[in-house]
Formats: sequence, C-alpha cells, structure tokens
Amino acid sequence: MSDLGIMNYFLGIEIHQCSSSIFISQRKYVVDILKKFKLELCKEVATSLAQNEKISKNNCEKLEEPSAYRCLVGSLLYLTATKPDLMFPTGLLSRFMSSPNNVHMGVANRVLKYIRGTTDLGIWYQRHEELN
Repeated sequence: MSDLGIMNYFLGIEIHQCSSSIFISQRKYVVDILKKFKLELCKEVATSLAQNEKISKNNCEKLEEPSAYRCLVGSLLYLTATKPDLMFPTGLLSRFMSSPNNVHMGVANRVLKYIRGTTDLGIWYQRHEELN
C-alpha cells in the first residue's frame, strides 16, 4: 500500500480539502453527462420539475430506445450523492424504468437542464470544535 497524498478525485466525485472544511462535488461528472445527452449548451431552468405537471404510466407513446432513458436515470441516481435536491425528481423518474415514454424523457431532460445551472454546487462539510 502506498500513500498517494490528499485525495482530489475519486469515482466521479471531486474533493477539495483544507484545514477547516471539505467540499465535495461532481462537476466533471455533470459536464460529462450533459455532453453524453447533447445538452451541454442548453438553456438552464430554475426548477427540476415543472409545477403541476402530471406524470403517469400511460399518457403517451412508449420510447423506441428505453435504454437511453434508463442510462440517464442511472446517471441522475449517482448524482444524488452530492446533490440531494435531485432525490425527488430522480425517484419519480425511476418509477417508470420498465416502460418509459416521451413525457418521461422530457421530464428527465428538464432535470438535466436544471443540473446545467447547478454545475458548481456540492456539499460543504465544515469543521466545528464543539459537537452538539
């Protein structure tokens, strides 16, 4: 076993350490996902889900290539490690993995547009002397 120094990047998670805090994010992973789904230049949206949008199993025709939807939802699930605000939309989208349709893919693309605006966000762990 060898000491490789302070960890900076591990399994798609970027780690920035200093004496008083640790910041983790998945900026590079987000950029890679946006490139993979050809949304790196898309317009950002402020919320991950549209207000009052109804999502059900049988409201549109099924996708011809459901594997792209499954890959996208799997990528979103991995992003929840540093972006807890994606838990609800990702959980909602994962309900339709067996038979996704065009509406589901549209909602998933909206989540990607939201992520584009939050690329640099992550989780910041700050050191405190007292633990309550």
